[in-house]
Amino acid sequence: MEFYLSPVTSLKIFSYLDAFSLLQAAQVNKDWNAIASSDILWKKFCVKRWLFCDLVTLQLLGTETWKQFFVYQTWQEHIKSRARPEDFTYKEIYVEPGTHGYACYLSGRGLTRIRQDRSVVCILSSRAKISTWDIHEGVMTWVSPEQPTYIKMLTTLPEMHIAVTVDIEQTIKLWDCHKTEALATNRLLFPCESLEAVFTKDGPIVLAGDTGGDLYIFRIPDLHLISKVHVFQYGINQLYCSPQRKWVFVSKKHPHISPQVYFLSSLLRTSEFSAPVSTILSFSLCQGACWTPRREDRITLMARRGPKQATKFSTFDMKLEEIGNQLTVKGYLVAYFVFQDYGEFPEWMGVSDKNVIVCSTVSSLLLFSMEGNHLQRFQYYPEEILRLWVDPVYVIVTFLDGSLDVYAWEERSLRLRRCYRLPNFRLWAPLGFANTKTLCDNVSIIRMMTNGTAPNYLMAYTLNIFS
Repeated sequence: MEFYLSPVTSLKIFSYLDAFSLLQAAQVNKDWNAIASSDILWKKFCVKRWLFCDLVTLQLLGTETWKQFFVYQTWQEHIKSRARPEDFTYKEIYVEPGTHGYACYLSGRGLTRIRQDRSVVCILSSRAKISTWDIHEGVMTWVSPEQPTYIKMLTTLPEMHIAVTVDIEQTIKLWDCHKTEALATNRLLFPCESLEAVFTKDGPIVLAGDTGGDLYIFRIPDLHLISKVHVFQYGINQLYCSPQRKWVFVSKKHPHISPQVYFLSSLLRTSEFSAPVSTILSFSLCQGACWTPRREDRITLMARRGPKQATKFSTFDMKLEEIGNQLTVKGYLVAYFVFQDYGEFPEWMGVSDKNVIVCSTVSSLLLFSMEGNHLQRFQYYPEEILRLWVDPVYVIVTFLDGSLDVYAWEERSLRLRRCYRLPNFRLWAPLGFANTKTLCDNVSIIRMMTNGTAPNYLMAYTLNIFS
C-alpha cells in the first residue's frame, strides 16, 4: 500500500532532519528533491550556522539558493581545514610606521561564489589615510585623500562595502571606498574609545563609545544621531554587539565599573521606548567579553582580580521580561569558575558555539567547559603566543616569531584538531611587535603586525584553490 503525503506535510517532516539527512532525502525521487531543496529549510541551516545570513541577501552572497550557499560554504570550510602550508599563496602589504593595527574586511570574506568579488580589506595605511587592498592579488584598489588630522580608529560594514573612521578631533566619517570624499560626517563630544558598525533589522548603524562614558548610535548612510546614552562616568573601551544584534555589551576595565547590556531596539526605536532598556552585570574589572556564536543571548566575561590576581570566568544568559507594562532585561549567571594555577595568566579568550571557553597564556592554548572542566591543552613553550582568534569553525594561534597555527573544531566533540602551521615568510623575526590583529575567512588568513617605530606589514595567506 502506498501512502501519499502532501508537500506541506512532507516539508514539516523534513524540517526535523539535519543537513546531511536532508541531502540524502533529496536523492530519493524528483518530488522529494524539490521539497528537500526548499529555501525555507536551507535558510534555517544557514542562519543557525552563520548568523549574519539572516541580515544579508543571497545577491550579496553571490548564490542562487540557500541550499547552494550552504553546500558551497561547508565545502570551503572542509577544504581549508584540510589544506597544507604549500596550498597557500603569501602576499605582503607594507604599512607606514606609527599607525595603529587596524585591518577590517570590506567585502568578500570568503562568502561568495563570484570570482570577481574578491576578499578586500580596509586598513589604516598611514596616520591620515585609509586604503583598500585586494588580498588575493596584493594590490591597492582605493585610497582616501590625506586627512587634516590623524585617524584614531577604523571599522567597516562589509554588507554595504562601507568604512567608518574617527580622528583625534572626535570627527566621525563614513566612506564609500570608491569615492574621493566622505559620504557623511559627525562629531563626538569626547575622544572615541570604541567603534563598531553593524547591520540590524532596523537598518545599518554605527556605535561609538567615548572617554566620557557616552554611547552614540548613528544611522548609516547620513550619520544622523539616533540616540545617545550616558552609560557610566568612565570611558567605554569595550563595545560588542551580539551575533544577531539584539544586545549591546559595554564595559570598562575598572574596579568600580560593572558591565552593562542594552536591548538594542530600545536605542534604535526611541519613539517606542521611554528610556533605554538595560541591565548591569555584577562583574568588575572585566578585561574580556565574548558573545557565544550561534546563540544570541549568552555572553562570557573574563577578569583578573584579587590579591593573587586570579582569573575568573562568568557566563550570563540575557532575558527580556515584562513586568506590568514595563519591559526589563535580566542577566542570569549560568556558569562560573576560577582559572586554576597553570603557572601563567590567560591573556586572550574566545568562546565556541559548543559553550567551550578557549584561552591562551604566553605559552599554552587551553580549553574549558563553561563550568571550568579542563578539556584540552596545547603546550608551546618556549614559543610565545601573541594573539588568539576563535570562531565557530577555526581557532588560530599567532606567535611572536610571525608564524601561526590553525585548528579546526571536531564535528562531534568539544575538542580541537590541529590542522597546519603557516610560517613567517619574512627573513626577519618581528620581535617587539606590540600589536597584531588576525582576520580569517574560508579563503584567507590575514595578519596585521604593527610597531610604533618599525615598518608594519599586513600578511595574507590565500588558498590557491580559491585564487
